[in-house]
Amino acid sequence: MIGNIIEKYSVGALLYSPALNRGIANAVIEEKYSRPYSLALCLEDTIADDSVEEAEKQLSLTIGRIFEEFHKRKFYLPKIFIRVRNSSQMLRLYESLYKYSEIITGFIFPKYTLSNADAYNEGIKKINAESNKVMYMMPILESGDIIDYFSRHIILSGIREKIDSVKDYVLNVRVGGNDFSNHFSTRRHCDETIYDIMPIAQVLGDIITVFSGDYVVSGAVWEYFSGSGDEWKIGMQKELKLDLLNGFVGKTVIHPNQIEVVNRSLMVSQKDYEDAKNILNWDKSGLQVVKSFGGERMNEIKTNTNWAYKTLILAEIYGIK
Repeated sequence: MIGNIIEKYSVGALLYSPALNRGIANAVIEEKYSRPYSLALCLEDTIADDSVEEAEKQLSLTIGRIFEEFHKRKFYLPKIFIRVRNSSQMLRLYESLYKYSEIITGFIFPKYTLSNADAYNEGIKKINAESNKVMYMMPILESGDIIDYFSRHIILSGIREKIDSVKDYVLNVRVGGNDFSNHFSTRRHCDETIYDIMPIAQVLGDIITVFSGDYVVSGAVWEYFSGSGDEWKIGMQKELKLDLLNGFVGKTVIHPNQIEVVNRSLMVSQKDYEDAKNILNWDKSGLQVVKSFGGERMNEIKTNTNWAYKTLILAEIYGIK
């Protein structure tokens, strides 16, 4: 059970790459990126409609090459996910890539909502019935029906029921910040965060409220990865801090430069680490509140236990600052 929880938190920085990318296999094999990280090979928004067949062929070449090289020599192998367009594509791809399934962690479902949840869920159940290992799913909550204020609570409650029905296969619940931004015709600059866009912040708040008690929910993508000075990095660090404060863990990234920033943000401070250890090792029969390791705040076992568990998991995966 603990191993499964660690696996959910270890998705971390999820690097998106179009499935058409012919260089991504070499980058993985040659360990060009900071680690840890996960990898999403995308067949959806990053691929033109008339290039899907070509992208699927390249996906097979990419997965096959990584698989073959990994069996020749060991290198850091990220969790690998395939972002599909629909459930039928997922089933077809799984059949064609079955011989490489050892290195595939699972599938990402874009715009997961009530109208397509059953098809995706049945597909992942069918795959797991045939697979000799768990193949995970990561639904992305980014569809327009979630935004509608008058029906949002009904839609999110319904989606929660759908996800609960396949809970054992759900590694993360993800959110699509850019889809939400497009709906409101907004776009944040590098000195602004997604939480500064109030209608989107409210949607994200509702999503985290519905799901974070039982699932790891990842933060929205950050678009900036370069520029004059470190403005893009400072902005990303600011948003990552707010992600964690609000309960989001991990982030979709679109450039290797962003991986180290995410990993650094997920590291645990020495004070938090010591407090978390003390809280979980507390004598539950005596005093239930005491000053913290650094002596500047209160630790209370009845209200800080869940935070302490998460803190120690993050420390194990990402380290201590």
